[in-house]
Amino acid sequence: MEDLFTAGARTLAPLADRMRPRTLEDFIGQSHIVGRGKLLRRAIEAGRLTSSIFWGPPGCGKTTLAYIIAESTQAAFVKLNAVTSGVNDVREVLREAQERLTLYGQPTYLLLDECHRWSKSQSDSILPAIEQGVIRFIGSTTENPMIAMTPAIVSRCRLFHFEPLTDEEVTSAILNAIADPVNGYGEQDVQIDDDALEHIAHVANGDVRSALNALELAVLSTPMEADGSVRITLKVAEDSIQSKVLQMDESLFYDMLSAFCKSLRGSDSDAALAWFARMAKGGVDPRIIVRRIIVHASEDVGLANPMAMLQAVAAMQALEAVGMPEARLSIAQAIIAVCESPKSNSACVAVERAFEDAGRGGYQPVPVHLRDTHYRGAEKLGHGEGYRFPHDFPGHYVEQDYAPVEAEGMPYYVPSEEGYENEIRALREQRGFDDDPDPSR
Repeated sequence: MEDLFTAGARTLAPLADRMRPRTLEDFIGQSHIVGRGKLLRRAIEAGRLTSSIFWGPPGCGKTTLAYIIAESTQAAFVKLNAVTSGVNDVREVLREAQERLTLYGQPTYLLLDECHRWSKSQSDSILPAIEQGVIRFIGSTTENPMIAMTPAIVSRCRLFHFEPLTDEEVTSAILNAIADPVNGYGEQDVQIDDDALEHIAHVANGDVRSALNALELAVLSTPMEADGSVRITLKVAEDSIQSKVLQMDESLFYDMLSAFCKSLRGSDSDAALAWFARMAKGGVDPRIIVRRIIVHASEDVGLANPMAMLQAVAAMQALEAVGMPEARLSIAQAIIAVCESPKSNSACVAVERAFEDAGRGGYQPVPVHLRDTHYRGAEKLGHGEGYRFPHDFPGHYVEQDYAPVEAEGMPYYVPSEEGYENEIRALREQRGFDDDPDPSR
């Protein structure tokens, strides 16, 4: 039960904190893990939740669910923040947890916010306590724990992935706050237009905390009407939550970059532009994006359209010259050029074969006719003897051996039948090249 001072402090807390659900019945969203009959819900209701990691974007209920666990269990509950706590703080928690378990048989839940921020030494300090059951660890993180956390911790915890709330769920949270007479605005006459409600819910992008913060700002900053009501219009809502919240953690960044690269390779200009825009809005360094365009101009287009590489490099030069946001036009042009070009990975395959061959070692001396002849005395050594100068022959081509003696697996480069490579293939056929690749490779 709250005392007078706790209750007073609570009334001064932000709306998002005041409206934090206290029971599973009031909890909004995440029905895939806390819906009736789901494993996490059954474990919480039975008081048997083991060490877990709650992973998901901000404002989706991770910390709230941890507090619900604290309210519904007879276990002790301790909260730490990985940014401000150190090994000494953890040792004190573990000491007290051991005493509770030994003297009273009471388990302890340790909630660690931003758990991905802990170093390996900090993480290792709680491993024995988790294994021995001294504490039940609940980690809360916005980062993919498989990437951002030490494997030793992850392997000892059950991972629960929280999804962003839907617009309908965020709308429900807003309406609950307006109607709640104790923690919300139920004692006031707060009216919100449908388009304003829809705007806040949509722009919050699944983050109920962001939505409630916008609602609170709108209510506190909007003058009362003559009848004492507060009306939130679309204009007020737009001023209260001005830009869409895009959470760009490390995992999402790599997922988006992967989707962008696959869209370039898959010749879908619209999809590639969509991922480019989302990454740019999320604060990704545009140089990273342009570097990938340059790579794919060779890896997936290559000589099927040599102009694609020029477009990609020009986009990088434009970015360095004019910066963003102007350079997004040049970047978009390069993206479209790569997407709409005929595709060939023959250059990529060719260089991989060449490097694989070179990796075998066993290099032989350079053939005599290919050796350097520019210095005095090279002729006495026989360098260049037998070399035939291509420009002395019809078509500026003459057949002779250029490859290292030990080279295997040729041809490395086999032109495709796409775009300009079709012309290269025809020219190579005239010169007598065998471009049928070895089917065993």
